[in-house]
Amino acid sequence: MVNSTSVSSISPLMATYSRFPVTLVRGKGSYVWDDQGNKYLDFTAGIATCNLGHVPDVVKEKLEEQLQNLWHCTNLYHIPNQEKLAELLTANSCGDQVFFCNSGAEANEAAIKLARRYANKVKVNASSEVVTFQHSFHGRTLATLTATAQEKIQSGFAPLMPGFSYLPFNDFEALDVLKTKKPAAVLLELVQGEGGVIPANQEWVQQLAKVCKENGILLMIDEIQTGMGRTGTLFAYQQYGIEPDVISLAKGLGSGFPIGAIIAKAEAAKGFEPGSHGTTFGGNPLATAAGTATVSHIVESDVLQNVNEMAAYLDKQLESLKNKFSIIKDVRGKGLLKGLVVEINALEIVLKAIANHLLILTAGQNIVRILPPLNVTKEEINEFIDKLEKAFQSIEKGV
Repeated sequence: MVNSTSVSSISPLMATYSRFPVTLVRGKGSYVWDDQGNKYLDFTAGIATCNLGHVPDVVKEKLEEQLQNLWHCTNLYHIPNQEKLAELLTANSCGDQVFFCNSGAEANEAAIKLARRYANKVKVNASSEVVTFQHSFHGRTLATLTATAQEKIQSGFAPLMPGFSYLPFNDFEALDVLKTKKPAAVLLELVQGEGGVIPANQEWVQQLAKVCKENGILLMIDEIQTGMGRTGTLFAYQQYGIEPDVISLAKGLGSGFPIGAIIAKAEAAKGFEPGSHGTTFGGNPLATAAGTATVSHIVESDVLQNVNEMAAYLDKQLESLKNKFSIIKDVRGKGLLKGLVVEINALEIVLKAIANHLLILTAGQNIVRILPPLNVTKEEINEFIDKLEKAFQSIEKGV
């Protein structure tokens, strides 16, 4: 028996996170409040999850309505909200069919399983290998961390899953490897978020799509962080002149309510049949109520227009900030997914920002990641710049 007095100072939570010294208890719009009543401007959006801000009324109303009726229903029965959300997603994408799950990692797991099963059962005797790209991030399950081409994510989890290989990102010559390998699928982020907020080159993406099509390789786009309007269109792929075979989604799909999905073209969807894949909670009435309300609002309102207008404004403000501080080396990203390349440890800036009641993120050791809600206002961006400038000033002064 463990002596309770000897562990009284140890949290009952496993030490999987290095948490900031803030306890958040409430949120609304672009702001959150801690347990001491302090108000913070939140430009993390729950890591691109609360795309409509915290507790958006349009989603809250639908969730409250669903809470009065049915919380959970097994996928052995028809779930009307699933049908509605699937119709919305397919009507506004190049895909034909949807599978719902609970998270981004599960969405990418489903995409990987679909690719392998399509290769083994539909194409028959084809390669089941999945190719991803260096510095990518696709999740933390055993398969998706193997797909994630970052040693820091994979460290300690050997043996990794077989059937994955990696190519350099934005490298034209590397695409020749696909012509000889002919893998089952390629899994790609159009903006590498966790890997440093690095956008894919448009010509490179189009060449990649061409190679995939000519060689019977499924093109799977990980839109978990870029999807749901984050980059200025509902899906980032819509800005690249391509049509993926499979799209993986999560984060912003449910405004903070746990939900993930893959959208597949009809041919790729042949890889799944009854019994080949499933989930207990995925696509339940609550999750899909949140998803339906979120997607409906994004496609029916002026949210996407606001993303493009505010992204352009934010770019100008960040460039102005870059000109003031020599430690800022570059501004990059797409839409309202921005990264500041800095010459110091980005965590220092995040901590200084918290002291100024501003929440931002890192994306690697020297990248500050900025993710405001999609309905952010100019006034909130001005407030953000003011708080961030104070954070940089305190670093320059060494205080």
